[in-house]
Amino acid sequence: MAEADLLAYSHDQGPVTDSVLPLAVVWPESVRDVQTVLKWASRCNVPVVGRGAGSGVSGGAHATSGCIVLSLERMNAILAIRPEDEVAVVEPGVINADLNSAVAAHGLMFAPDPASYRWSTIGGNVATNAGGLRCAKYGVTRDSVLALDVVLADGTLVHTGHSTFKGVAGYDLTALIIGSEGTLGIVVGITVRLRYLPEKVNTIAAFFPDVRSAAAGVLAVARARVQPAILELLDGMTMQALDTAHGSRLASRGGALLLLQTDGFGADEEALVIRHVLSEVGGTLSDVGAGEAADLIELRRHSRGDAVEHEVRVGEDVAVPKSSLVDYIEALEGIAERLEVHLKVVAHAGDGNLHPTFWVSRADGPAALERLGVALDESVRIALEFGGTITGEHGVGQYKLRWLPWEQADEVLELQRRIKDVFDPRGILNPGKAIVPAVQQ
Repeated sequence: MAEADLLAYSHDQGPVTDSVLPLAVVWPESVRDVQTVLKWASRCNVPVVGRGAGSGVSGGAHATSGCIVLSLERMNAILAIRPEDEVAVVEPGVINADLNSAVAAHGLMFAPDPASYRWSTIGGNVATNAGGLRCAKYGVTRDSVLALDVVLADGTLVHTGHSTFKGVAGYDLTALIIGSEGTLGIVVGITVRLRYLPEKVNTIAAFFPDVRSAAAGVLAVARARVQPAILELLDGMTMQALDTAHGSRLASRGGALLLLQTDGFGADEEALVIRHVLSEVGGTLSDVGAGEAADLIELRRHSRGDAVEHEVRVGEDVAVPKSSLVDYIEALEGIAERLEVHLKVVAHAGDGNLHPTFWVSRADGPAALERLGVALDESVRIALEFGGTITGEHGVGQYKLRWLPWEQADEVLELQRRIKDVFDPRGILNPGKAIVPAVQQ
């Protein structure tokens, strides 16, 4: 296999701190293929890194020393759609958008919709417990998965969960495996719960003078006890970057944007309440037709931005209690000003999940890189001080492993290692990801 091909499968979209080429890339096309590979890998003690589309941003699919990458992209069949049960069964390589296209004909949808939904796979969504724009109302991937087929490290195939919406028999191994980033087994089948495709959708754009006043608007909506499906926040720097990249004119309309969407039969009534509430706290409301609504949602999906050669840029994925949004954003701005780094903030504000991005110019040299590292560390520590978490939806992966002991006690870390040993006694599944090895504490 050519080195260029190995390189393409050696990493996901996350920061690469230690570039390693895999020994090989394997593309299984069936459950039996996956079992064969894992039986061999277990026997030969070869690490296996599972991979979907490589859309992750925490290094969860980065190659590790001496590993093979198991790419599940060819296992991409929708095995069953049962409209009356509101359930579908899919292979892990099914693209999120393709599943939604298939079930829309039945008036249904798969609710999780990460920004990469056009190319991320359902298996990858499961691996990281991905969220997305609709998570304010519909939750994350774990809230839409009922059962899993999983190949364990020794090649054993197990089925966890149930095909019913309710079921409490035994420990919830399905929930345990979701978000485990391929460290407990390779997911080869997923039974998902589908939701009703809304009859009506109403999109609201509210522009504010600054990001702190927009964050206050989030709390005002919550106090009104209206539940939007989408509640996103974009700060001024994000809007400027989108304007430059896409020719939009967001920044000319305010210093921050709240983008909201109500859905269902009460969408119009809920939108009226939201518009009134946001006007009262200083928002400038924009009438959004269907075309502009689609454009705004699409711009939000591109808000992370593309890589820029002359910049070193790292995006984060912390979450804090919604009541701390205003104070946390103020703290981020203070960090950026004090350490002389650039900052932009977008957030799934409806559930307190923020994506602050810090960056510096490469031309500013090692001192700037050091300041960038300090800013990232401080942003995470302060999120934890507010009662938050180091990752809301992207996963720990490889990049955030150093922060996990800041959040979790030694006893919890040890318990996770013991669970890992039960599922994967030889430690061959995605080593060095998601949980802290004993030697790293």
